[in-house]
Amino acid sequence: MADLEVIREEDSIHVIKETGTEVRYYIFDEAEIHLNNIMPHTIQEWHFHEKIDENILITKGKLLCRYIDGSGTEKSCYAAKNDIVRVHSSVHTFENDTDEITEFVVFRYVTDGTNKRELIKCDKTVVSR
Repeated sequence: MADLEVIREEDSIHVIKETGTEVRYYIFDEAEIHLNNIMPHTIQEWHFHEKIDENILITKGKLLCRYIDGSGTEKSCYAAKNDIVRVHSSVHTFENDTDEITEFVVFRYVTDGTNKRELIKCDKTVVSR
């Protein structure tokens, strides 16, 4: 059993991208969590992930999510505070078209295609102290 661990902000990898996004990366063996601040009127580059499952939790503001659907058509929708965006393998980009900073947390996992829902829901053992 591993001990509890706190990873401090100063241990993250801090990057300010040319596209106007400030990111703090926390990278682990099989996952990554990163904190993003996307500046007003900023568009990230279009991209996709071959092996990474990416999920985004909006914590402040709203984010314009643009993606290419299965037929090749560009589509878009907004996500706002407490919404989660499941990116899947889509070609996508995110845009802050507001006058405020948008903040979000990205959870990225390298998945193997196995359904682990029951394991995730049930993996908790209560102990008496």
